[in-house]
Amino acid sequence: MADKIPLTPSAPWFRLTTDESDWQGEDAAKLVHWYGQMLLVRRFEEKLLDLEKGGLIHGPAHASIGQEAGAVGAMSVLGAGDKINGTHRAHHQVLLKLINCEIPEGFDIRSDDFTPAMDETLHRFMAEIMGLAPGYCGGRGGSMHMRSAEAGVVGTSAIVGGNPPHAVGYALADKLLGRDQVSVAFFGDGATQNGASYEAMNIAAAQSTPTIFFIENNLYGVATRIGDVTRETRMTSRGAMLGIPAIEVDGMDVVAVHRAMAEARRIIAEEGGPVVVEALLYRHLHQSGSRTGSDFGYRSKDEEDAWKARDPIALAESRLAAMGILSPEGFARIDRHVTERVAAAASRLTEPVPGGNALRIPDHLWPDPASRDDGILGDLSELNGLRHYDHADMAGLATERVKFVTAASETLAAAMARDPRIIVMGEDVHQMRGGVSGFTKGALEQWPDRVLPMPIAENGFTGVALGAALNGLRPVVEIMFGDFCFTAADQIAHGAGKVRHMFGGGFAVPMVMRVRVSPHTGYGSQHSTDPSALFGLFPGWRILSPATAFDYIGQLNAALACDDPVLILEHTELYQREFEVPAKDRDYIIPFGRAHIARPGTACTVLATSVMVANAVKAADETGIDAEVIDLRNLDHHGIDWDTIGASVEKTGRVIIAEQTARSMSMGATWADGLQSRFFDCLDHEIIRVTGGLAAPTVSAVLNRAALGTAADIREVLQKITAY
Repeated sequence: MADKIPLTPSAPWFRLTTDESDWQGEDAAKLVHWYGQMLLVRRFEEKLLDLEKGGLIHGPAHASIGQEAGAVGAMSVLGAGDKINGTHRAHHQVLLKLINCEIPEGFDIRSDDFTPAMDETLHRFMAEIMGLAPGYCGGRGGSMHMRSAEAGVVGTSAIVGGNPPHAVGYALADKLLGRDQVSVAFFGDGATQNGASYEAMNIAAAQSTPTIFFIENNLYGVATRIGDVTRETRMTSRGAMLGIPAIEVDGMDVVAVHRAMAEARRIIAEEGGPVVVEALLYRHLHQSGSRTGSDFGYRSKDEEDAWKARDPIALAESRLAAMGILSPEGFARIDRHVTERVAAAASRLTEPVPGGNALRIPDHLWPDPASRDDGILGDLSELNGLRHYDHADMAGLATERVKFVTAASETLAAAMARDPRIIVMGEDVHQMRGGVSGFTKGALEQWPDRVLPMPIAENGFTGVALGAALNGLRPVVEIMFGDFCFTAADQIAHGAGKVRHMFGGGFAVPMVMRVRVSPHTGYGSQHSTDPSALFGLFPGWRILSPATAFDYIGQLNAALACDDPVLILEHTELYQREFEVPAKDRDYIIPFGRAHIARPGTACTVLATSVMVANAVKAADETGIDAEVIDLRNLDHHGIDWDTIGASVEKTGRVIIAEQTARSMSMGATWADGLQSRFFDCLDHEIIRVTGGLAAPTVSAVLNRAALGTAADIREVLQKITAY
């Protein structure tokens, strides 16, 4: 007879409870300090809502009123070197992390005044939320996007579920770089249903990173109650089912949260991470603004009143009064003091409207509109002093013929020997003697501990790589097929594509994505895409497309040394081809923004990418047309070499843009716009684009070939454009 044997999680899963004795067991000064911090957060957010009502905050203000105990309890166990991030509702966590770095040792809210540094924190944080220049991100982040790396706030994300992978990346960097620190991802019950959060937890568990996933379960994702979208409403179950110790705690009790977080840190220190902490709490107000959820009909007033009766500040006041730690005068003094400091911060950012009682923002506090596009990318000064080579420098050098894929593997291994911060992440990268492409062969032979296997979770591990890049590593992410970039589109676009500009610039995001492009192999419509157009939508990416092994060596080295996110496209048709490269030399770079004239000519200019470079040269030779073929090499907005292109167009007067990819995924229209805006007077003919068909390739061999741009297509266009 079949038996039913109960199964239990492999990791501890429990609810941590406290009572009055736990409050009595805490140091009185700490209890007062935590109370003052909860009150500071409450008064700060109340002021924000007043400013919003006055039209002084552009955009939403997602108040955390009611959730203060979770933030204060969590932050009570974190040091300055520990990292946090949050999501759109993160005022409480960020404010505390910022101000804790400025609070002097021995500070007592009962008697001490705020220091100038503490006041400046309130001023700058409020300025950021108001979108003003004195803010931590220069006003670009506002309420939902906050960063101050010096205080351990590495960057919040307004994308629900977008931030947990980053925190895993911070923790991975700390672990590999030998730092004794933890990283905390704050997110809600809504984000816990998101695939990226699950992927982040799974990767953290697999890599044993010192990460705490702090779930603020306030029961609602905007207006949707948690039970409406998931059968298992215990959020800690997500951790337990992934082998992660999981702790549920009363999030309205600051001491309970403190004890839960202290236990999480103990587990990480003694057994390794990660840990899930779920705080059961309640936001008093609607998703954003000052109205309540019951105003919109998705919550009852009775429910709201029941939770407000357990308000964390009121609970703390009753406990502190009962313990004789604070008198009514003491409570009043703390409230008066924090209210005054918040008001002082607001007064520095506003002024009365002449002749009226309303407030306005002084003009001098707004960011300069001329700085709109500043800080999208760095200035590449980090490449100064590196050895540059290009094709013209090959003359007189000893050379050798190597396969494209061999050069790639050797270059990565040499770079990892030079820089211990480089790691590799991807699916199967640790197997088959170099992964599916052979790229990691050399790395595995020398640095196996820095080649990290990832689950089939592109969005998750791309986000982890971004977090690692923001915290000191230089990750190389391998995407097995270009189409899979679209499953990682959130982290490519909203993450790496925007973080430098969104957070005000001035910091590095040294991340490389290697993407294999295989449109000719018969893998069909979902494994054949060149995704460069996706990356091209977001100017925070540099995009490289090497057509030879020589170019790959130089461009990969430049990418690995660059402080910007870099996409490097690898066309698998090139992998087994042999190319001339400098003998035993894998250390040079090819600077960004430099095209290569693959074939000089005078009849017309062909701007080509990847395998279409060789196809264009072949077509010109076969037709006898003296075309100048330019290998763009750099495909992003910042990297197009308009000087080289312009000199050619002035000479030829005719331009063909040759791409193999489907027309719907082509970047040529953008380049054509740039050509016409710069060189219109030089053009003697309309710009002609060679691409594949409109649809993605399909499996049928004949349809596969028909879907791609070819040398024959270039031949036809060469004859057409030079016939006039």
